[in-house]
Amino acid sequence: MKKSHSNAQTGVQNTQEVHTLSFSKLTAMIIGSTIGGGIFTTAGDMARAGAHTGSVLIGWLICGIGMFGLMMCFFGLNKERPDLTNGVYSYAREGFGEFVGFHSAWGYWVSAFLCNVSYTTLLFGALGYFFPVFGAGNNPVSVVCASVLIWLLTWLVLRGVKEAAALNLITTISKIIPILVFIIAVLFVGAFKPSVFMENFWGTDGASDNQVLGLPLADQIKATTAATVWSFIGVEGAVVLSGRAERASDVGKASLTGFIGILAIYVMVAILSMGVLTTEELAALDNPQMAGILEVAVGPWGAILVNIGVILSLAGALLGWTILAADCPYSAAKQGVFMKIFTRSNQNGSPTFSLFLTNGLVQFFLIISLFSDSTYQVFYYMSATMIMVPYFLSALYYLKLLWDSRQASSSPSLSAWIFAVIGTVYGLWMIYSSGLEQFLISSILYAPGIIVFALGKRERGDQVFIRKYEVVIAVLLTLLAVISLVMIAIGKLNPL
Repeated sequence: MKKSHSNAQTGVQNTQEVHTLSFSKLTAMIIGSTIGGGIFTTAGDMARAGAHTGSVLIGWLICGIGMFGLMMCFFGLNKERPDLTNGVYSYAREGFGEFVGFHSAWGYWVSAFLCNVSYTTLLFGALGYFFPVFGAGNNPVSVVCASVLIWLLTWLVLRGVKEAAALNLITTISKIIPILVFIIAVLFVGAFKPSVFMENFWGTDGASDNQVLGLPLADQIKATTAATVWSFIGVEGAVVLSGRAERASDVGKASLTGFIGILAIYVMVAILSMGVLTTEELAALDNPQMAGILEVAVGPWGAILVNIGVILSLAGALLGWTILAADCPYSAAKQGVFMKIFTRSNQNGSPTFSLFLTNGLVQFFLIISLFSDSTYQVFYYMSATMIMVPYFLSALYYLKLLWDSRQASSSPSLSAWIFAVIGTVYGLWMIYSSGLEQFLISSILYAPGIIVFALGKRERGDQVFIRKYEVVIAVLLTLLAVISLVMIAIGKLNPL
């Protein structure tokens, strides 16, 4: 599960108290809000995609460098343009026009509600360990119960319920304890075996062409991208904390310390997992895979501990991401981006239309999940793919901002240039490595946004497309979506 997307919790916490976070508290909040469900499943997901030990380590190295550069792009944008308060939408709109900005917000929204689809299936998959009736989390019983949960959360949000600090603390602890137990147990009970770790290290079968199970080494590395992106989604949320720091100088140091800590935990879990079970064995595990690994290492209590941690973590994260997913189009509509109907709210200040539509779409995809054998992975791949474009556009805008500053005789620092280039290149890598199939599927999810954008512009009496390249983008996106739908109809593309 994506870092259980608990990182979204940062965006929905009460922020009335300002300038109260010390360096240690900032670091702890960054780590706690970024680490989520992904850490419980990433090792198995990468193995299932065909990635072996060497390619997994390279994948995490690329992710570490790229995500840090991307995070620092957000940090630089927050510093240089504090007036742009709507994140990925503001950055894309300011850099590349309203149409591109709209689709950045649209992609972020779709990513958020697909995240909740993924979370619910993983939640009931974890419950399935204790109650077999739920199976892998995508059978009819699970979908019915997940639907009840989604609409219960809708009712809570409509009543104006927000996440309490106590809930955040519980969900954070529920994630950290199983991870610490996993690391300590695997190290000290002798479950880690160097021979298993080194077996078929590069995923080769002894041949010289770096082929394994039909996958070249380069493709193995690309196969790690979605899982690593999923694990770090929300890293931009660290920027939100900057206004609450006791000292402004602590923000950069805490961001760096927190990021290194997060990456170290992810890599450590990956390395230890690959020393307990072979790639083939990891690929065969049910979600959450960490439960199966710890069960091999210490016995059944290990699986019980991890599954309980996953359940508690997701239960809290689902509320936070329900609020975030509904608030995304609501806030965008108040800025004149989405149609006016998205601005509707009740007496408690909860976004009514946006909330019902968002969870209605979650409900739709839950029904779709009945036709997929690996729902959790399917929907988090979609979620990760959708957010790659907003991330790339934000980094590209930071690079553009630095270039414009240079043209205006300003002198951006060398580190700013380095982070901007790394973030932009990594953004391109994320989109490229997602593969043609995911690219085509994402076009189906992006294309309906053109209609919403056009209707919103008409409501305001504005011309729909201002720049010629906006028309070109709209036409190409529509053609890609049509082609993708035709390919699905004739069986050439499988979205599930």
